[in-house]
Amino acid sequence: MELFSPAFWLALLNVVFIDLILAGDNAIVIGLAARNLHPSVQKKAILYGTGGALLIRIVATVVVLWLLKVPWLLLVGGLLLIWIAYKLLADQGDEHTDIQAGTSLWTAVRTIIIADAAMGLDNVIAVAGAAQQHLVLVILGLLISVPIIVWGSTLFIKLINRFPWIIYVGAIVLGYTASNMITEEKRLMPFFTEHPALRILFIIVVIVGVVIAGYRKRSASSKAQGERQRSYS
Repeated sequence: MELFSPAFWLALLNVVFIDLILAGDNAIVIGLAARNLHPSVQKKAILYGTGGALLIRIVATVVVLWLLKVPWLLLVGGLLLIWIAYKLLADQGDEHTDIQAGTSLWTAVRTIIIADAAMGLDNVIAVAGAAQQHLVLVILGLLISVPIIVWGSTLFIKLINRFPWIIYVGAIVLGYTASNMITEEKRLMPFFTEHPALRILFIIVVIVGVVIAGYRKRSASSKAQGERQRSYS
């Protein structure tokens, strides 16, 4: 992929979109960790915490990029990303009540960095796959998406709640990225190169499977939650 070619910009857009789609939990963590601080200190805690989390995210993604060059790990990464795409649709979201608010600047910063590192594995794998093992794409994508997550996270979460179809678009993009990773595994690539129709069919099956399975789980969870609310009332 040539630098700043149309394919490069398309891949960069893909990286940013995936990171934003998967950033809802991270944005919530940032808010919860800094909620007890004075407003004048909150901005510093968010800025420092996000900066530290960004550095860790870049290092972790670079490591994953290197690991994906190991035989069969591109396949493993693709399978993990299929699971992440499914969970994106299936999960109804957590309350994150276990995230403790910091009482000082550096306590909040530490909480943000640790929580983001613990919760950011899905982002790292997804971004590494979407970047097609291109380091510049990883760094640029994260540098663009992280500030949006910090300053526009509330707006983005509201958009997702108002337009649920955005989640499905995200799952489709993740499903495509995952299936593309699998077909680019060096041990499998010759087969898919010889049979391009099967490659297209495989990608379609993965995407459709992720959407259907995630939709069914999401619908079942919503139905169960509604029944519990009716029983309480």
